Amino acid sequence: VQAVYVPADDLTDPAPASVFAHLDATTVLNRSIAEKGIYPVDTEEFEELRSSMEKLQLNDASLVFQPESSAALGFGFRCGFLGMLHMEIIQERLEREFGMTVITTVPNVSYHAFVKKNIDKIILVNNPSDLPDPSSLDRVEEPFIKATIITKSDFVGQVMSLCIEKRGLLTNQTYLTTQRVELSFDMPLAEIVFDFYDRLKTVSKGYASFDYHPIGLRESKLVKVDILLNGNSVDALSALIHADNAQYIGRKMCEKLRQLIPRQQFDIPIQAAIGAKIIARETIKALRKDVTAKCYGGDISRKRKLLEKQKKGKKRMRMVGNVEIPQKAFMAVLKLND
Repeated sequence: VQAVYVPADDLTDPAPASVFAHLDATTVLNRSIAEKGIYPVDTEEFEELRSSMEKLQLNDASLVFQPESSAALGFGFRCGFLGMLHMEIIQERLEREFGMTVITTVPNVSYHAFVKKNIDKIILVNNPSDLPDPSSLDRVEEPFIKATIITKSDFVGQVMSLCIEKRGLLTNQTYLTTQRVELSFDMPLAEIVFDFYDRLKTVSKGYASFDYHPIGLRESKLVKVDILLNGNSVDALSALIHADNAQYIGRKMCEKLRQLIPRQQFDIPIQAAIGAKIIARETIKALRKDVTAKCYGGDISRKRKLLEKQKKGKKRMRMVGNVEIPQKAFMAVLKLND
């Protein structure tokens, strides 16, 4: 018999047994706030990964997953987690207990999209690839939370700056004592599933507590940012980002990927795009052999011919070359502030 899982902050009734009396022992009450894709490095290990996930679910009913496929990564699972810590624990257990080597995509939350033709129909967007075409899109709504942070008065400025950077709106500020302050913000849930906890601990030197509860969905100006490698879109690196931050984040993503992807025998252009518009670009320079090393003096035209011949060869390699993306590149967008 499977036990009922109830998050502690959902038990607000003094007699919770009466609230959940109508549920049987197979009902699982969870609150997945973040999702991400988990894929086996070797596509032949898909069934082994499924078996490992099912075994994990036996003693962790809050883990939810369903099969999905990616053009870049093959077959894998879209998994739901209670937060970043839960996410890291599951990945760590897969690697340590089951010996699985996995690739993970960027964590995200569920959005509601509405199209112009049928404005009352809700389209659930769990993955950036699910977002309808921008020309047919009426609006996108994202989940918001009420965040409550208690910290020392010395760190109020730094904490407020962090929350405002994460698109938070200050709704209340209360001095509990001369040294302790309670701050309340309305924030998008998507902004806290990345690196918010770590950065909050850093700016407050560990002297901050953080609590939140959902307050519904609100309309936001979100755009889908695609990453193109060598002209090919990598769906696993796509992300839904607020329009005001899209260009900055797109540029940072390109810079980070340029550092992480190994050099090849040909130039690799890395581009961030919104639709057909390129908003950022970096280039990984090709590894080159010094073809003019044996030309001692003489006519410059000989060196030019050798360099032109090398250039044509590099161009042919680029047309047929495939770029191998290391696993750490898929988590690059989570560490843009490193």
